[in-house]
Amino acid sequence: MQKIAFGKDFLWGCATASFQVEGATQEGGRSPSIWDTFCNVPGAIKGGDDGRFAADQYHRYAQDVKLMSELGFQAYRFSLAWPRILPEGKGRVNKQGIEYYRNLAKSLHDKGMKVVVTLYHWDLPQVLQDEGGWANRSTAYAFAEYASVCFAELGDVVDQWTTLNEPFCAAYLGYLYGEHAPGLKDPAQTWKAVHHLNLAHGLAVQAYRKTGLRAPIGIVLNPSMPRPATRRHEDVHASELARAFDTDVFLHPLLGKGYPLLVTKELGITYPIEAGDMQIIAQTIDFIGINYYMEHAVVLDESQPYHIRNVPVWQRMTDQDWPIVPFGLLRILRYFSEQTNNIPLYITENGCSCNDVVEQGRVHDYQRCDYLNQHFEMCHRAIEEGINLKGYFIWSFLDNFEWAWGYEKRFGIVYVDYDTQERIPKDSAYMMRDVIAGYCEYV
Repeated sequence: MQKIAFGKDFLWGCATASFQVEGATQEGGRSPSIWDTFCNVPGAIKGGDDGRFAADQYHRYAQDVKLMSELGFQAYRFSLAWPRILPEGKGRVNKQGIEYYRNLAKSLHDKGMKVVVTLYHWDLPQVLQDEGGWANRSTAYAFAEYASVCFAELGDVVDQWTTLNEPFCAAYLGYLYGEHAPGLKDPAQTWKAVHHLNLAHGLAVQAYRKTGLRAPIGIVLNPSMPRPATRRHEDVHASELARAFDTDVFLHPLLGKGYPLLVTKELGITYPIEAGDMQIIAQTIDFIGINYYMEHAVVLDESQPYHIRNVPVWQRMTDQDWPIVPFGLLRILRYFSEQTNNIPLYITENGCSCNDVVEQGRVHDYQRCDYLNQHFEMCHRAIEEGINLKGYFIWSFLDNFEWAWGYEKRFGIVYVDYDTQERIPKDSAYMMRDVIAGYCEYV
């Protein structure tokens, strides 16, 4: 057994997203989002589930903040629901929505916790989707307006801002693969969505710099860097192509490097770039958040639309059949450190789905504890290598609506009984309490 230590300035937090935990989708002046609409599509969500109640945090936030504090967390990363703040997508501000988030932020500050806000975690107002959603350039400007409202109304209570969460998912899962809202399978709209999400980020940061607010602002990506399945040149190339397609189309424009040639030249994908766009996207940011869960192995397969094919791997799987590859996190941290000249990095999501069962009032999720400890080891190694890793946010604080999986998969360190909304801390919650207190060991 070897003890590892993180510095006193290392930030330990937990994370959720608005549509996944809030519920109250028809309360407080909130309008429908694309996820409310998608949940009504037959077969789109496992079990026909929806987000109407979720984990009911809208009504139970004080209870949740108290529990976070008891577990020692120093920060809570949550997202704002755009349709709760601007029900028409732009224009009129819903004061009830602002009041809810101000109350949540105040309750966190009262417990000595930092408020880490994500502006967009996928719940686009449906009224904007009716106008084309992220495939419509005007949505990027609507996002900048929404962001400006949030900066003005909440800037005094937010300690750290994130523009977008995982634009890969918003663009690819929403517009290319049809697995997430709005459920489209349209490559032409996908490339527009990629660029407009990138543009929205840049416009929001540009607006933020004009406010005079001093809290750090950045973006959260879910990088994919699959390893080559063999040493053959073509499979090494497949891994590079996969990284370019999944990750670099979002990372490189942030850094002023433009869209990767592997995507634009080899795959022939074009983006609707207008004069000045790339300069807007490449605004200076203060940090990048990294969401990491798994790593795949790939081979080159030109029969596939984007020449990449995942192949079977040997690692143990989570309850969601995601391979557990802790070293993949270290590879990504190294890559981002090199690409960004060692910008501050945060792990903004990391965790796993387990088949959690309540037994005599307890949930013994040892697989999740092992998963987390293995990833803490990689974080520690990264810091020892000089990578500027500043904090870790576990996904998720609560069991919640897991998008297309509905309520079938549980990622929380706190169990939620969806019939009663009772909260039951799992063993992983108590392990996190130890880790934050400074007791962290791995074999």
